[in-house]
Formats: sequence, C-alpha cells, structure tokens
Amino acid sequence: MGDAHPECRENHDQPTNDEERTARRFYGVPTLPLLEGGAPPDRIQGSVVPNERRTHVDDPQAPHLLAGFLHREFSRLPGASRLEVLCIGTDRSTGDSLGPLVGTILGDWPAPGFCVRGTLENPVHATNLSQSLAALQNNYPPPLVIAVDACLGRLDNVGSITAGHGPLRPGAGVNKNLPEAGDLHIVGTVNVGGFMEYFVLQNTRLNLVLRMARIIAFALQDAWTRSQQSRSASYS
Repeated sequence: MGDAHPECRENHDQPTNDEERTARRFYGVPTLPLLEGGAPPDRIQGSVVPNERRTHVDDPQAPHLLAGFLHREFSRLPGASRLEVLCIGTDRSTGDSLGPLVGTILGDWPAPGFCVRGTLENPVHATNLSQSLAALQNNYPPPLVIAVDACLGRLDNVGSITAGHGPLRPGAGVNKNLPEAGDLHIVGTVNVGGFMEYFVLQNTRLNLVLRMARIIAFALQDAWTRSQQSRSASYS
C-alpha cells in the first residue's frame, strides 16, 4: 500500500479501440486493456458525452484537456467528495514507474479529501494490489477511486495518455483472476508492445515517463481543486 495523506486514514473502520484492448503492462504477470472506444458514450441532460479523453505528452494543451475531462467526471460521479488515486506500478522498471511517479508527485500535495496510494517508496503492484483494494473497500463513505497505470501499445500511440470510465483490469489478457481497480482510469502508453516486453520496459526512457507523470499529476490536482470549488459554491 502506498503513502496516504492523514485524511485517508480517517473513518476506515466504518461500514465500502480494439487495437490496444490488450495493451500490456509487465511488473510481473498482469496485462491491462486500454478501455479505448469500447463502451458507448454517456448522455447527460440529453447531450452525448464521450467516455474517454486521449491526449499526447507533446501536446501543450494535454494537461488542460485531461483536467477538463476529469473535472467533469469528478463533478458528476457518486463519492466525489473524497478521491483515492491508486497509482499502480513499480520503481524496478523504468517503463512501469509511471504510476509510482504520479503518486510521489501527488504525495507532496495536501488537499482535503484527496488521498494517494502507490509511490516510488511504497508501490502498489501485482503482489499487493488485492491488499490495497481491500483497504479501499473498508473506507466509509466509499470514495471515488481513479487508477493510474502504464501500458505498452502501438508505435503511433507511444506518449499518449488516456483517461476514461471504468476500471483497469489487471491480468485480463493472460487469463489471470486479478481484481479490477478504479471507478475511472488513466493509462499512459510508455513504449511499444508485442515483442520482448520486459526488455522494452526496462529500456523505456525515464524522461518520457516523467513528463507523462507530471501531466497526469497536474490534471488530477487541477480537476480536483475545481470540482471542490464548484461543490463549495453550490452549498453557499
């Protein structure tokens, strides 16, 4: 289980496109699908709303585009008064360190109702994922959970960051019965998949992963701040 803000430890004892659908992440065995274009869009007040936002690390607007999508989701989903960011990955592999890097950056940002699990010091990975999810289920009232992870994909998608509805499903591509994680997800395509994945992840450029982590962390901070400001304004 990763680091958490003090607020995360309160009330825990109370009653909880097909092309990359099998994009892979390897800290051990799990394979994670990218939920890209698989589900129909939602409808809010008669308007069609996309169920994901994909952007790229080289797009100057990437942090704001991602934050805009997340802000909308935080504002309309149940449990959004508290947010748990579940950052999955390991510091033992450069390519798989995206989640822990995001968690480490966010761990220095205190905010009411904003909790982080999974850092470089205390990563959340295949071995302890079930334990981390069990801890989340003990929270009351249940928080909104967003899972952050890295994946491998097609060459033209390297550097892309996708946020969307629904959980990450570790192990789906290798028939592993691992629990789903998150009400929402953010995945970053850090390198090319399909051949010698362990080697590829070990030789992924840290600069790329760090740039992606900073964008994701900014987007989460900005979206959460705006959603809480909107919530406060609605009560005033």
